Amino acid sequence: MSGLRTAVRYLTIVPLPGARHAGLDRLGAAAPWFPVVGAALGLVLAAVDAIAGRVFPPLLAALLTLTAWKLLTGGLHLDGLADCVDGLAGRDPEHRRAIMSDSRIGAFGAIGLILFLLLELSAVAELPAAARWRALVVAPTIARATPALFGRLFRPARGSGQGAAFHAGLGRTAAPAALAVALVVAVAILGGLGVVALAVAAASVAVLGAFVVRRFGGLTGDVLGAGVELAELAVLLTVSAWTHARI
Repeated sequence: MSGLRTAVRYLTIVPLPGARHAGLDRLGAAAPWFPVVGAALGLVLAAVDAIAGRVFPPLLAALLTLTAWKLLTGGLHLDGLADCVDGLAGRDPEHRRAIMSDSRIGAFGAIGLILFLLLELSAVAELPAAARWRALVVAPTIARATPALFGRLFRPARGSGQGAAFHAGLGRTAAPAALAVALVVAVAILGGLGVVALAVAAASVAVLGAFVVRRFGGLTGDVLGAGVELAELAVLLTVSAWTHARI
């Protein structure tokens, strides 16, 4: 159960003993537990949304749910997304990684975060109740299976750091195990749509990885975080399109 404890401590603000980012060398080994933590997070979000929906109008309830979502994860993945967007403006891979290492957020990162959160808010707010709670459970589950996929597909940019530590500890079965957990949860909650959502999220992460790895010279912790955020958005948009499309 040490892998589950590592995953909970790293991916959430749940107050387990130990520092949140302690044991980076064990992150890769804990990767199969990531979607399990994502499913637990999703159930909490579905409960928050159900309560908020009884008190507030749909848009405000969605905003409160999204706020809880990002607070429970400590903004970990949003930070990676902002750093990646800022880093894209660099001259070369080394300069881009230097920008990403800067704790200050730039204009590109701020604009990227605003647009990204608006997309997520709109996607959640416009979902009917029957689909909304399902998407809230499945999105964080699928998204947290993607770091293992990222780690198997791409090499780290540096010999040290979160990306390198994660990659070093990642076993051969980690990605299949994480994806299998995500698939079981997705199909149980969404049926056939769960398979589509997982495929879209995995494809989105693969495309993102192919692009940013060329720009940054390899995988970093920020790229892993950005991949989680992109996968969550991909699932929300897939469920929204499936629900609203008139073809």
